[in-house]
Amino acid sequence: MDNWQQQVQQWFEQHSLHQATLSQPRRKDAGYPLRTMIRPVSLKGTLHYQFEYHEQSKVTHDNLLPQEAARRAAELLEQSYRQALFKTSEADVQLLLSKKGKAALLRKPATTSAKQLPLEHNRKKRYVLEEGTPVRFLIELGIMTSDGKVHAKKQDKFRQINRFLEIVSDVLPHLPTDRQLTIVDFGCGKSYLTFALYHLLVHIHQFDIRIVGLDLKADVISLCSSLAERLGYSGLEFKHGDIAEYEGHAQVDMVVTLHACDTATDAALIKAVHWDASVILSVPCCQHELYGQIESETMTPLLSHGLLKERFAALATDALRTQLLEVVGYKTQVLEFIDPEHTPKNLMIRAFKSPGPDRRSKWEEYVRFRDSIQASPYMERHLGDRLPKL
Repeated sequence: MDNWQQQVQQWFEQHSLHQATLSQPRRKDAGYPLRTMIRPVSLKGTLHYQFEYHEQSKVTHDNLLPQEAARRAAELLEQSYRQALFKTSEADVQLLLSKKGKAALLRKPATTSAKQLPLEHNRKKRYVLEEGTPVRFLIELGIMTSDGKVHAKKQDKFRQINRFLEIVSDVLPHLPTDRQLTIVDFGCGKSYLTFALYHLLVHIHQFDIRIVGLDLKADVISLCSSLAERLGYSGLEFKHGDIAEYEGHAQVDMVVTLHACDTATDAALIKAVHWDASVILSVPCCQHELYGQIESETMTPLLSHGLLKERFAALATDALRTQLLEVVGYKTQVLEFIDPEHTPKNLMIRAFKSPGPDRRSKWEEYVRFRDSIQASPYMERHLGDRLPKL
């Protein structure tokens, strides 16, 4: 082992490395990341080192224990890079490697300390899409500048996109991997999140997919179609149409419906169930159906105030929706989702296929709650023989 390799190994194993940047790929056409950044992170109370690989259109990560991290860093320097800057407790060290592998170490006093540079997981949140790394669809949609800077007025939208991608990333293990996936985005609107979903699945995770975005606004569909063509997103298409009347597929793997109004959300969920979609992501919007139905003498103090009744009706609607999804074989979660208009409508229903043994008890719970408020939900009425019989 050369002297520089021993030094690198020592920094990792003695936990004295605070940060490292590997740069100057040996060959630009060899597929190496443009640069790799390394930093200590705490995962479940154990020290790891996070390797952040910056490529042309994506950023990926590995979290490694110190000994394995030392080997990975040495391999990258031997095979991929000609330069590295290591910031340690004792010194800032620049490593320069010649084409023949000869190394030079240049030292100067340390500019950081352990107190100044806490573990990365205790610092700012890291996103799926990072500011500073240009992403073409974000540039085209006016969220980023050409050098990757997020416009000040688009920071909320940028955070919303990243939050959505985090939520999607958690359910990727529930999607099939042995064939092309079909995804439908009902009520796609301007399609910021539709383009983000395509980028995540195709450019970051290399899925073979087809996404269809559906919306009632013909002018919006035309604009989105033009942008998809300009970006070369061959697996993304947009169609003009109504959710309840859409009959474009025999099978769909993921259904997304964000801010579809009132029973349009129910129509999308019903479509997903009949398609046996593996994953469902739904952010309901305005909900009026149950507001005119709910009656309960016990809850008179709540229901006698219009604002309280409206909010309760919205929560009850989503509770009934999630319970029905459980009844027909899904595992559901209700998450907080960032809303770009800063409205209270920021709950997401996330569901994935996971048939459980207690579908009958879920149905009985649903019926008791439904009857207690004298509701007759649209979703139940249109699920037909998918539901048990009392």
